[in-house]
This record gives sequence, structure tokens and C-alpha cells, in this order.
Amino acid sequence: MTLPTDRDVSPFTPPSAITRLRETRPVSPLTFPDGHEGWLVTGYEAVRTLMADTRFSSRLDLDVVHVPYEIPGMPVATEPSPPMPGVFIAMDPPDHGRLRKRLTAAFTVKRMKSLEEHIARIVDRQLDHLATLAPPVDLVAEFALPVPSLVICALLGVPYEDRESFQANSAQFLVREQPLEDKMAALGALTGYLAQLVTRKRAEPSDDILSDLAAHEDLSVEELTGAAFLLLLAGHETTANMLALGTFALLEHPDQLAALRTDPDLMPGAVEELLRYLSIADIFYRYATEDIDLCGETIPRGSTVVVSLLAANHDPLRFDNAGELDVHRNARGHLSFGHGIHQCLGQQLARLEMRAGFDALFRRFPTLAMAVPANEVRLRTDMNIYGVHELPVTWS
Repeated sequence: MTLPTDRDVSPFTPPSAITRLRETRPVSPLTFPDGHEGWLVTGYEAVRTLMADTRFSSRLDLDVVHVPYEIPGMPVATEPSPPMPGVFIAMDPPDHGRLRKRLTAAFTVKRMKSLEEHIARIVDRQLDHLATLAPPVDLVAEFALPVPSLVICALLGVPYEDRESFQANSAQFLVREQPLEDKMAALGALTGYLAQLVTRKRAEPSDDILSDLAAHEDLSVEELTGAAFLLLLAGHETTANMLALGTFALLEHPDQLAALRTDPDLMPGAVEELLRYLSIADIFYRYATEDIDLCGETIPRGSTVVVSLLAANHDPLRFDNAGELDVHRNARGHLSFGHGIHQCLGQQLARLEMRAGFDALFRRFPTLAMAVPANEVRLRTDMNIYGVHELPVTWS
């Protein structure tokens, strides 16, 4: 079979073809457009096992690797190519660990908790701005995108006044089907800007993560630039799409939103459930460096393996009534932040932003509602991070 990607049942649930496949063969053969025979992994246990097994490589430059088409978030590749310096999600140990450990201290739970009041102020200021507008309003442009952009800019030390440029280039970079030169132009603009920024941070450090990283003399400017690119891209694109798509999902499930409004203490668990249910960073790729047994199937050396986190997070063998949004559910153990050595470094920050954002949004705007029918919302099916392009909302 080929890889189905359209969420054809609802904007929030897996493609029906993937759901059927997970039920019958959670580790199954997959034929890529160029005829290469790879594998698709959709079951929760199989995905979790694979992501914890470092024999499934993240690198594109191994001799065994066959890269059949575009890798989400990375330039189109047609042959093995070395990872961009500093982009540690495309690296294996020990290179991966050398870079990741430099960032681990910056993203500790303690440091993230210290940001709570700062995040709350950013959210409140943005909602103050929202309240001055006459509905209908695009929630993406006026709330969901500015909040994480402000937070990650402050954390990294990126001037917020540069946001229009890096947001536009980030969005262009994440378009799925586009000419290679357009994607590389967006990448070049982003990395060129960030190379100048990290060079300046090394010469004139301030109190931010990029300055902390630049203080490590063993990291080259190219590595610092790659790490900055990854943090900036992930730091605003993912949370922005969770805030917008999560709001869409709650407005489309009024009983769940009512439960949250009745009991705000449900919010931390509701955020985990939204992360599970929506799984905006769905597709990942791994490469078998040897013959590997995975849940009863033998993955031959050199195989390209496609991992669907959305399918795994909707596996009824792991979550009861997995296709339903339930803010009372204990969704801990979901795989939306990955698993194993590549588990998302910024997950605590993302949780803080979502808890603050959803709580304040629905408290400040108790009559918030969709301004258009659900089927008119433009979904980001053309992007490597799922969400909505716009979310028109209104209130009274």
C-alpha cells in the first residue's frame, strides 16, 4: 500500500485506511512512490518499541539508507546526505547526545516552571489585544501564533520584531509539496539570520538560551545555527498549531469544553488528552541499520520505516474509546512528544503554554464560538505540522 495522509473521517482523527491497517497489521509493508519497499508502523506498542531502539537510525547519511521522498521538516533528499550541523533530531549517538546534553539544562522542569508567570503575562496581554478587536477574528493570527512566538523569542533571545520574517520562512519551509529551490530559499534565509544572531550572542551574551549555548566553545557557529533553527521552528510552530487546533476541537466538542469550564482543575489532563487526540506532528521516519524483529515482523536492514504517532495515539489497545476526545481521560503515556532519546526537549514549555493559553482564552471569552462552519476551516493538510491555517471565531 501507499501512505494515506488525509484525515478523512474528521479533522482530528487518523485516516480511515491507517485505522483499518493498524487493526489488522500494525507493522506492515509500505510501497513508496519510487517503488522502494519500506514499512509503516501504526500500533502503539510497536511505535513505542521502535522509538526506544537506537538500531532504528534517524540519520540520512548512512550507507544503508534509502530516502524515497521528502522527510517532514527537512529538505527533499534523493540520496544519503549528512544531517545539517546542530539539528540533533537527525543524529544518532554519540553525536546526538553531545548536542542534546548542552540543551538539557536549559529545558529543566525547574526552569520551565519559573517561566509560568511570564507566560501568563504574555497570554493576558494577547487576550487584552484580542478583546479590542471586532469579531469575527482569526484566532491563529491574533492569539495562537503570537503567544508561542513571544515566549520562544524571549527564551532564545530572538528579537520579536523579527517575527514576520522568521514566521514566514518557517511556514514556507514546512510546506510539503513545493519546488526544492523554494524550500531551500526559506531554509537559507532562516539559517543566515540565525548565524548572524548566534555570532552576536557569542560576542555579546545576554540572559537567554542561545547565549548559554554560544558560551560552549566546542560548538561551532554552524552547530549553534542548526540548534537555533530547530528550537525556533519547533518552539513556535508546534504550540501555535496546538493552541489553534485544540480550540477548534473543544469548540466542536461542547460537552468537553463545558466540563473544562465547570472544573478548571481538569486542564492539565485535558492538555495531555488534546496532545494525544490531535497528534499534530504525526509522521516520523527511521532507518533500519540491521535486520530487526519488531512485534513479529522482520524489518530488513536498510528499510525506510514510517512511524505514525497519530495512529499509535488512537490505538484502542492502549486507550479505551481512543477515537473520542475525553478531557477526563488519563492520557499520560501518549507519544505526541516522541519516545526514547529523541523525546521532545521542550515538552514542559509546551504544556505550560497550552495550560495557560486554553485556561485564559475560555475564561476571558466565555461565549467564544466558531464564526464559520467546521467544514470551511482551512486545514494544514499541505504542511508537515498539522493544524489550521486560520480559525475564524466570534463572541458576544
